[in-house]
Amino acid sequence: MDPYRNPFAPGAGSRPPELAGRDAILEAARISCGRAVKGRSARSIMLLGLRGTGKTVLLNEVGRIAEQEGLLVSKVEAPEGESLARLIYPEMRKVMRSLSGVAAAKHLAQRGLRGLRNFASMFKIEVGGVEVAVEPEPGVADTGDLRYDLPDLFVLIGKAAQAAGRGWILLIDEVQYLSDSDLSALIVALHRVSQEGLPILMVGAGLPQLARLAGEAKSYAERLFQYPVVGPLDPASAGLAVEKPILEEEASIAADALQVIVERTKGYPFFLQEWASVTWNNAEGPEITPADVEHSYAETLALLDQGFFKVRTDRLTRAEVQFVKTMASLGDGPYAMADIAKAMDRRQQSLGPARASIIAKGMIYSTDHGYLDFSVPLFAEFMRRQG
Repeated sequence: MDPYRNPFAPGAGSRPPELAGRDAILEAARISCGRAVKGRSARSIMLLGLRGTGKTVLLNEVGRIAEQEGLLVSKVEAPEGESLARLIYPEMRKVMRSLSGVAAAKHLAQRGLRGLRNFASMFKIEVGGVEVAVEPEPGVADTGDLRYDLPDLFVLIGKAAQAAGRGWILLIDEVQYLSDSDLSALIVALHRVSQEGLPILMVGAGLPQLARLAGEAKSYAERLFQYPVVGPLDPASAGLAVEKPILEEEASIAADALQVIVERTKGYPFFLQEWASVTWNNAEGPEITPADVEHSYAETLALLDQGFFKVRTDRLTRAEVQFVKTMASLGDGPYAMADIAKAMDRRQQSLGPARASIIAKGMIYSTDHGYLDFSVPLFAEFMRRQG
């Protein structure tokens, strides 16, 4: 069929043509945004899920919803090793400058800009342009301790947004890469504005261990956030995600062909999009048949292996590759560390550094004490295909 009309979007963070099965999460976000702007208590959200489940897509969708509800939107991705101060300073600056243009919020926003000058100095963030001439604000965000300075700035943003009849939502992808101290400071700042009833929300996305990391950073984090799990789609939603875009292009897919895609991808959104996209391009049409689906399977696997999967193994050392190969050889997870050590003929303690490094690279995560699993769906199958 015509590749120019291919409706599927198997890219990182690309919005699928049919965002199926996520209505409850998006409605919760809409309610939180609406309540925040109205000055009502609203909980921030942490989206938890494996790679390829559509967390980034949902963050972008939440951003669109927030704009509709009257919130200013900031979105950042937490790269490994970057400080939170450097990451969100430009976003806080943009929000404060935007609010400084509203007469009712001007005084508070300008005070916030002066506080940001202190913040930039304390955390050695280079500034330029208009803010170089802004005088510091004594006593605001000038301790050099993020746990104290970030709440100061969040409160000023919140009060300025409130005065302007707006709100602010901070979207952070890959939250698990924040350091323990940065995550703790962020939670403290969100707790402070929540206590003061200010219209600031955060929606974060990260791997499944994020709920535990947040709880370890601050015990009250479990009450501060909602933690929806972004997992594989149920069969009905997975089928809808594939079939509806095809029908909208005035084509069709046989029921048994659709069933094969849904079952073999186990409902994981990225894999659904990849296989459906390849099948569309290979099919004669106008109906996609079971034969079309089967003939496209090998090509789909090759694309996933060379792209989605391989880019992750390329980040591992030889010893780390051996560690994950051993995990995969034990079947499907979760995997007991004791079993991994036994299969590698090593002591558990000696595997500690490799384990920690692979977790830090976001390839595996701790599901429970003494147990690990892959952060990438179907990764064990990929490793076993490598021989």
